[in-house]
Amino acid sequence: MNKISYKIGVLLISMFLFTTSCDDNFAEINTNPTVAIDIDPGFQFSRVQLRTSGGRYENWRAGLIYSSMINQHMAALCGYWNGDKYTFNGGYNSSLFDRAYTEQVKDMQDLINTLEQGEVGDQTMLGMARIWRTVIFHRLTDLYGDIPYSEAGLGSIAGIDFPKYDSQQSIYMDMLSELESAVGQLGSGGFGSADLIFGGDVDKWRKFGNSMMLRLAMRVSEVDAGTAQSFAGKAISGGIMTDNSDDAFLEHTNGPAGVNRNGLGEVLDKSNGFGDDCPRLSATLVNGLLERADPRLDIIGVTPENGGGHNGLPNGLDETTIADNPTGTNINDFDRINPMIVSVSSPMMFMTSGEAQLLAAEASMRGWTGGDAEAYFNQGVANAMGMWAHYDASLAAPQEAIDGYLAANAFDAGNAMEQIGYEYWMATFLNEYEAFSNMRRSGFPALTPVNYPGNVTNGQIPKRLSYPAGESGREPFEAAKTAQGLSNDFSTYMSAPVWWDVN
Repeated sequence: MNKISYKIGVLLISMFLFTTSCDDNFAEINTNPTVAIDIDPGFQFSRVQLRTSGGRYENWRAGLIYSSMINQHMAALCGYWNGDKYTFNGGYNSSLFDRAYTEQVKDMQDLINTLEQGEVGDQTMLGMARIWRTVIFHRLTDLYGDIPYSEAGLGSIAGIDFPKYDSQQSIYMDMLSELESAVGQLGSGGFGSADLIFGGDVDKWRKFGNSMMLRLAMRVSEVDAGTAQSFAGKAISGGIMTDNSDDAFLEHTNGPAGVNRNGLGEVLDKSNGFGDDCPRLSATLVNGLLERADPRLDIIGVTPENGGGHNGLPNGLDETTIADNPTGTNINDFDRINPMIVSVSSPMMFMTSGEAQLLAAEASMRGWTGGDAEAYFNQGVANAMGMWAHYDASLAAPQEAIDGYLAANAFDAGNAMEQIGYEYWMATFLNEYEAFSNMRRSGFPALTPVNYPGNVTNGQIPKRLSYPAGESGREPFEAAKTAQGLSNDFSTYMSAPVWWDVN
């Protein structure tokens, strides 16, 4: 992706950004009484893209504290990093739900409604907006299961203050159809420089839409193989992301006025006054990289302050039990995350060509496409190693290192699904929502769960996050709770698999 000059646009956007409180009243969440009917759709699209990248609140809680720890990309000793130990914090669980419905969904729906009326904009704008709406909702349903979808964001448009919860199965069927239709709408026009992802490049949006279709198709591969095969074939034949110039990410800066900071950096960037010092790279991650002589270890990790080579922190330990750990007994005996990739000005990844190529490799192994699985795999790994150049040119893995890695870890058709699953897990480091979802769907890598005292999953890897407690007692939520076989104890939801998760 070419770098986009958008600082002036962000300054303009900042003039109409407003603060939204984290309220548990869905009527207020779903209603947008302040929306201006004549807002430039480009400004509104930029705003939603920034909001989807997210702030410190949800990136810290749902993204890092839960998803990255459950994935075992990272580990922590601090007790409030609950995902490391499978303990329950309701507010942390619901943080993405809270923020997405207040800061993404209603504005996205308002924009789409405006474009559908045809008074402003064009069909390409509408196609791009519909693709982006899918980005928002697929994250939500993957983390929470059944969610408000078909009626969400319609408070000010249709007077629906308490939207129904749709089943995840119906949401997925609609999202796949939406992507197919939206890609078909892409022609001339679009948002131009107001598009903070691709700068209005329609060809890249087409590849992105098809790659999203492939991702969602593979997500349902274990529960609806026919639908998965059909849409995977459509996506690949339509043209998916092929190289790192296609990667979908939003560039961030340390300004203006904090509007455009990377939400992960707002947690981990010590150089800019942030910096939660609890997380370290997980032993699962570091050991996997060491075993494979993976050049990415020197890209994403920094060796311990206390000396020695790369060393990952085991998951499930605390400041007392670390004393019995044979590989290190002090937090500074373990690898930090490279600060160059978690600054407030780091890009935020939504989907990469590495992911798309690896998904195509899996589809090929299943016999769903005529492409060569090994070629897709090799390209996916190479792209996943090359993506770090988006953060800084110095972080690009040298071609000889990539070639050496692929030679030493050659594609094995007899073990392909495990190889693909592992490489996808690595390709989605820092895209923790996606890493958590695909790990549950594929079963790879096969993580060893922790069994920390007081955990709420009986020592099993969590299956989802929990809804806001404020939803309890509302008829739409109560109906969804019954439909999913959930109890009145919100902490138990972390053990309940979502529809597509049968591994």
